[in-house]
Amino acid sequence: MTRLQFLGKNIKKYRLQNNYSQEFLAEKCNLSREYISRIESGQKYISLKKIFLIADTLQVSVNTLFDFE
Repeated sequence: MTRLQFLGKNIKKYRLQNNYSQEFLAEKCNLSREYISRIESGQKYISLKKIFLIADTLQVSVNTLFDFE
């Protein structure tokens, strides 16, 4: 699994823990649901700015999203 896939997997994990749909997370971050889907599947590169935005919305630290263990 690539780092990008691990990042997407962690975003999905914390999104589900918050009971957020992809649509809800996308709306809160001013992104499209398709963009969130592609991030979660490891198909889309994501800027650091958007990683911080998603982490804040999910109420986790950026370090948490990059915990690949």
